[in-house]
Amino acid sequence: MKVLIPGALRSYTRESHVEAAGSTLDELFADLDRRYPGLRFRVVDEQNLLRPNMRIFVNGLGVREMQHALRPDDDVAVVLALSGG
Repeated sequence: MKVLIPGALRSYTRESHVEAAGSTLDELFADLDRRYPGLRFRVVDEQNLLRPNMRIFVNGLGVREMQHALRPDDDVAVVLALSGG
């Protein structure tokens, strides 16, 4: 499936869009980490939860569960949430 990578993580992939596989978000990030070591740790914490500043959209729908089911034709976007004051 196609995965959109935010600018802050492109030092890992060198591309804005990459291909990855997995039937869940957990498997998807495991595949991405095999291809781009260190990427998963920037998105997923030690408790296997998405980091608070990360947002994942599957076909435009925001999801937070690492066991969210994926299909091979899904579009996944990894987005950094902005904060400040």
